[in-house]
Amino acid sequence: MSQIRTAALPALARVPGVAIVLVALLVGFSLAGPRFLTPANIANILMQSTVLILLALPMTLIIMTEGLDLSMGAVLTLASIALAMTVVATGSPALGFLAGLAVGLGFGLANGALVALIGIPPFIATLGTLGIAQGLALAVTDGQSVVGIPPSIERVYSGTLFAVPIPIIIGAAAYALGHLLLYHTRFGAAVFALGGNREALRLAGASDRAMLIVVYAVGGLMAGFGALLMTARMNSAHPTAGIGLEFDAIAAVAVGGTSFERGNGWLFGTLLGVVAVGVLRNGLNLLAVPSSAQVACIGALVILALFIDALRSRP
Repeated sequence: MSQIRTAALPALARVPGVAIVLVALLVGFSLAGPRFLTPANIANILMQSTVLILLALPMTLIIMTEGLDLSMGAVLTLASIALAMTVVATGSPALGFLAGLAVGLGFGLANGALVALIGIPPFIATLGTLGIAQGLALAVTDGQSVVGIPPSIERVYSGTLFAVPIPIIIGAAAYALGHLLLYHTRFGAAVFALGGNREALRLAGASDRAMLIVVYAVGGLMAGFGALLMTARMNSAHPTAGIGLEFDAIAAVAVGGTSFERGNGWLFGTLLGVVAVGVLRNGLNLLAVPSSAQVACIGALVILALFIDALRSRP
């Protein structure tokens, strides 16, 4: 028996804190309410987490470069408004989608240029673009929701493909693409080098500034893509709908084990972090916990997961 315990301890030590916390959340909420572990609610958690995974994946890359993007939630919101207003004005979902992507890409390129070319710290640069995006969203809508979205947009969220909800397929495809880019391409190797050894990147003949701009551009582009799902889910666009989602994305990345220094990142950990945040929000909603308290609970989730990892890493 002692040999089994001795063999189990190293295996347990390799389990990331986010996995332990996720299991604890699943058990706790399933005991707190019978509706939590139903197939319908599990599918609902996954669907509600798809917008967050679209933000958290590029946020992982940005944090791996020792950066940060505080503007993602506001850019997502502005892209959603651009999408909705274009669709309502033209009747073309394709043009609306392109408008949302253009807004996201534009802000992503701006963030990258401010950080890489001008040298503004990422926190300050993206805090500034957050204010610009949020102000524009309020100005162009006068603080009101954009309605009149055609059913074709709404079906992006409510539709299924081979009995699988489309948002879940989009989230899975985004993760697969992100995994491929990070671990199997020169772009991914450059991302690791940006946070770990930029000099090696320069010696390899690559421009660290150009690669940094590309990383932020990917973040903006994914925010623009996420606007499609958020607009489809709400069947409208609201000027504050995505505000705060950047906090959830950063929390998911931090909980998932990505370090804010030296280019250490784990994309699967980010996926677990997104699911953990989604489970926490869903469970608290079922328990009728106010949204203000939910933010505090997510902060506690980050601290708990990192605390477990710190205990495991001690000799």
